[in-house]
Parts: sequence; C-alpha cells; structure tokens
Amino acid sequence: MPRIKNKGVNGMKAKSESKDIKAFRTKIIKRYLSEVEACIAKVADTEHGTLEKIIQVLREAHHKNSQVITMGNGGSASTASHFAADMSKAWIEGKFLRYRSFALTDNLSLMTAWMNDAGYDNMFVGQLESILTYGDVVFGFSGSGSSKNVINAIKYANEHGAITVGFTGFDGGDLAKTAQICLTVPSNNMRQIEDVHLVFCHLIKEVLVEETALMDKERKA
Repeated sequence: MPRIKNKGVNGMKAKSESKDIKAFRTKIIKRYLSEVEACIAKVADTEHGTLEKIIQVLREAHHKNSQVITMGNGGSASTASHFAADMSKAWIEGKFLRYRSFALTDNLSLMTAWMNDAGYDNMFVGQLESILTYGDVVFGFSGSGSSKNVINAIKYANEHGAITVGFTGFDGGDLAKTAQICLTVPSNNMRQIEDVHLVFCHLIKEVLVEETALMDKERKA
C-alpha cells in the first residue's frame, strides 16, 4: 500500500513553521503561565482564610463520616469529578484517607433522567433529594458563579442542613452569595479560573493528607 503524504491544512503540503509563528507561540505560552502563576499567588493571599475554613470543614466531615458531594458543568464537571475521586482515595504511609465522596455528574443515566423529568436547572437538586443527609458537605463548581443548576442545588443543601462550599471566578456571581463558604478566583479568564480551581483542590487534599499523617505520628509517639 502506498504511503499517504501529509498534505496539511486544506490539502496543502505541510511546511515547517516560520520563526514568527514559533516566537508567537512562545509568547503565548509564557504569558499564559505567568498569568496563572499570578492568579494562584493572589488567591493564596486573599483567600487564605477561606482555604482554612474549607479544610476544617472537610476535617470534621471525615471525623463524622459525612458525605462530600460535588457538582459542576462543563470543565467544572470534570473538576467536580476529579475532586470527588481525590477525596475518596488518598494514600498515607501504608493506609488510605477515605471520604464518602462522589460527583453528581458521574452517573450519566441518572443525571439525564433528572434533566428529562425536572429540567436542566434542577438536575442536581433531584439527586440531592435522594441522598443528602444532615451535615454533608456539598461543593458547587461554577467558573461564572451563575450556573443555575448549581445554585439551586446549593440553596437546597443550605435548607437541609448541609455545609455548602462554592468555587467560582469573576466577581463570584450568585454562587458566592449563596454558598456558605466560597473561594473566588479573581480572573475573567474561564480557562485560568478552572486551572486554579484544580490547583487548590489538590492543595486541600495535600493539606488533609499531611495533617492526618502528622496526627498519626503524634498519637503513636
């Protein structure tokens, strides 16, 4: 069989990139990374107290065996799923730090069933009605802070004895006004907001893991 030559875009033969394109690409890479770095530093400074609250809430949830429930749309759905997975399993010196944690976005059949019966704006509320218990911790991820299905679910959780945590961006939106605790990334770039959300989710897990390991050592001493 004859080899098919790479014709590139629009059937044209692929050409090596010009120096201008490479320089432009390098400029974008450096700019993006520097902006994310600056954003992380700003959140670490302005939201330090918020991080402390979230970590303490999760520490108490682990002690009480409360559920940790997460949700979001689009990229934030991925963050919600990632964070729930991280909280479900963390390795600490030969044993696991486990939470009863899961994302409302991970069961596609159930999620679409609620969309079909209750509408997109209530697809998370419908799930919470079946599983939420007093003292559970509910995380809502929304870069814009205006995702109605997330806000409706946070309102429901507030009304039924849960502790609610928002992760948002821009000026916080309605999510910042609704969640009991809210970490707001001060950026208007949705991609960077989602980047920083995941960084701080990993940070929260890291703190919990290292604190637990330290407490175990102190108990054994």
